[in-house]
Amino acid sequence: MAERSFKSEVEKLRKGDGELFHGEGILAVTKGLLQSGVAYVGGYQGSPISHLMDVFADANELMQELGVHFEASASEASAAAMLAASVNYPLRGAVAWKSVVGTNVASDALSNIASGGVTGGALVIVGEDYGEGSSIMQERTHAFAMKSQMWLIDPRPNHSLIVDLVERSFELSEASHTPVLFEMRVRGCHQTGTFTARENRSPPLTVGEAAEAPHRDVDRIVLPPANFQHETEKIEHRWPAAVRFIQEHRLNEWFGTDADAEVGIIVQGGLFNTLNRALELIGISDSFGNAKLPVYVLNVTYPLIPDEVQDFCAGKRAVLVIEEGQPEFIEHELNTLIRRADLQTQVLGKAILPRAGEYTGAVLQDGVTRFLAQWAPDLAPASESESPAPLGPADVPARPAGFCTGCPERPIFSAMKLVQRELGQFHVSADIGCHLFSILPPFNIGNTTMGYGLGTAGASAFKPRDKRAIAIMGDGGFWHNGLTSGIGNAVFNKDDNLTIIVDNGYSAATGGQDILSSRAENAVRRTRHPIERAVRGIGVRWVRTLTRTYDVGGMRDMLREALTSKEKGPKVIVAQSECQLNRQRRVRPAMMKAVSAGKRVVRERFGVDPDTCTGDHSCIRLSGCPSLTIKPNPDPLREDPIAHVENSCVGCGVCGEVSHAAVLCPSFYKARIVINPTGWDRIRNRMRTSVIAAWQRWTHQSLARRAF
Repeated sequence: MAERSFKSEVEKLRKGDGELFHGEGILAVTKGLLQSGVAYVGGYQGSPISHLMDVFADANELMQELGVHFEASASEASAAAMLAASVNYPLRGAVAWKSVVGTNVASDALSNIASGGVTGGALVIVGEDYGEGSSIMQERTHAFAMKSQMWLIDPRPNHSLIVDLVERSFELSEASHTPVLFEMRVRGCHQTGTFTARENRSPPLTVGEAAEAPHRDVDRIVLPPANFQHETEKIEHRWPAAVRFIQEHRLNEWFGTDADAEVGIIVQGGLFNTLNRALELIGISDSFGNAKLPVYVLNVTYPLIPDEVQDFCAGKRAVLVIEEGQPEFIEHELNTLIRRADLQTQVLGKAILPRAGEYTGAVLQDGVTRFLAQWAPDLAPASESESPAPLGPADVPARPAGFCTGCPERPIFSAMKLVQRELGQFHVSADIGCHLFSILPPFNIGNTTMGYGLGTAGASAFKPRDKRAIAIMGDGGFWHNGLTSGIGNAVFNKDDNLTIIVDNGYSAATGGQDILSSRAENAVRRTRHPIERAVRGIGVRWVRTLTRTYDVGGMRDMLREALTSKEKGPKVIVAQSECQLNRQRRVRPAMMKAVSAGKRVVRERFGVDPDTCTGDHSCIRLSGCPSLTIKPNPDPLREDPIAHVENSCVGCGVCGEVSHAAVLCPSFYKARIVINPTGWDRIRNRMRTSVIAAWQRWTHQSLARRAF
């Protein structure tokens, strides 16, 4: 069950010649693929490309009608290896994943296919997750493109252009026998726009037909000593072919109204919209890109086209290069090309703009203003407008990432805190996924994280004498990489550490996609393969499965057993409970439908008795649930605020479980909220109210008699 369904939107993918298509950028990419006669698509989900994979899955029926094969790959490496179908056959194929982490995982297969080259067009759609909203380390795909000589498309965020460049990318790949990287930034993926559709095309050759007529070209296989010839072929033949294609088909663009200006701007295609907004604010452009100075838009950031660079820079005193991130690959190459052309144009980039960090509209407005003030004062703003001083980090309230309300992973770390209170601190090797939030308060658990599914491998260097290390990984990471590189490695090397596999039923961190161990029904995939069976199959002997992570006491006892057991060898705990977000996506619509239909609906939630709560907040320090907060103490004789459960509570029970397991206090209670109650519900409620009222009167009278 993915985070979002595109079932209704994918029907738009059937639009034909001349029809207007309106939707997100990821739908434009998909439509471009179908219009290009793609034969197969695959990939692995990850922001900002997760929804593209969801679109592929929801459009599976349409793709089958066209003869297009779709594969939900087990990892980015699996997806990249799919491109082998384009090596010997004129098959157009596309795969997608999150970059740069996904590109790192896929690098082995990518290097091989970039070396040997392709016959059919091979397109790698990467979600470039760079900037303040990113969830990964800050690196760029550009370095990989340069290293392997794969051409890099960075399209201007415009739907018509994106669709056209998808098809042109396949043609570029075929013309140069080289796979192409198609870089989609976060805003490009999710912006909404309109373009004129063309007819979808069935592939001239399907993967099934290719399999029926096997063909091989030994020159395309990376086999010594031919692999040295591949390097020569890439530089002497494929590269010039790519440059010719890019130049002849004008994949790069030019904007602006004054081609003879003494200054100009060279910008990555994906940053053009942000740049143009900055130019608008300065007063030298409009919403359509009609700038008062020339702008050269690099929709292809690698390779650069020497003739285009020379023509643009000729006669200019200075050009500003807008290249997000570092190192400044484009700026370096531009300097080289300009010097080779014997031009005296000054190339300015990181000398004016920040060396690192996201180039927002404010950043570019400031940078362009300073560039114009120095090199073209007549275009610079007359005077800088008064603006308030920027807020410093101390002025902005901290909003650390955390687990969702009712998350089944929170009680795991509550139990770990209780065990650490007994046995002392442990080295905890974390992993990519929601469980990474345990590094932050209130848990403060986690020492390192090395990659998706690498939690167990990250702990492999620790050979315990008395205290075992703990490794964490999710079910998504387990099937992605952890089964072999983590668990298999631990078995082979006789490691004696503990691995906790958080089995919440989905690849939750990437959007809730189904995986091998999902319990959900999936019409086109096989699910319900227990993790414990896979772990035992690879040789682990000490394995325990807890089917309800909200049982904090049970989780605590199981952790203690694993960490103190005399048995040697790797130990694995599979901690199961459904991802609460996915559960709520399923339960809430059904509940609202039942309520609207007048049916009886019961919702559970928890609360805190204000008269019992002592205000020491131990429950909050051991839980951290967003629904568990504080409010003023109703007792005028007590100053400390008391714990309070807000109405966003989903009734998971962690707060009460923690209080019980940690022997904190009895202040938590569970309430059952009945919507559309029956007649019996009302009678029972009146009876309860009467009994409680009578008991309260008797209690008050008893206290009054004792007072005298």
